[in-house]
Amino acid sequence: MNILRLVVEEKERKKRAAVNPNFAKIEDEASSKDKGDCPIHFPKDELIATLSAEQFQVTQQGKTERPFSGKFVHTKDDGIYTCVVCDNPLFKSDQKFDTMCGWPSFSDVIAHGKVTVKRDTSHGARRIEVSCSQCGAHLGHVFDDGPRPTKLRYCINSASLDFKKHTTV
Repeated sequence: MNILRLVVEEKERKKRAAVNPNFAKIEDEASSKDKGDCPIHFPKDELIATLSAEQFQVTQQGKTERPFSGKFVHTKDDGIYTCVVCDNPLFKSDQKFDTMCGWPSFSDVIAHGKVTVKRDTSHGARRIEVSCSQCGAHLGHVFDDGPRPTKLRYCINSASLDFKKHTTV
């Protein structure tokens, strides 16, 4: 990578940081570490046996489901979204918002440390990949165009999620 490109990227990052400090923190975290070693590991044959083909492709191979094809795109029920692989709680339903982008979108994670982030330059794009911090499953990407107060949009594949509906007693 040449020096000029690095300088231009740093200027762009500083501009984005001024507009959205939350996203700047995520960018810094994404560039400072790789996915790392996750505490939970599942054998590949076990994952193939328990996940659907699409769930396996999304969570283990980093694929993306087709827009508007996921089962949670239009879900409005009250509950918790968890990792389909390890059941790690990731997002609350009150953090979900409609973007018409074709995938479930959330303004924040349920708690700090529930996901890990890393830079993703696949397909010529510059994005930040979001993975489950417990098992490393690919979830989706995070962008800086979400609603206030975070201004974040976690764009998550339905195939990487399970949903635990809240029930009243």
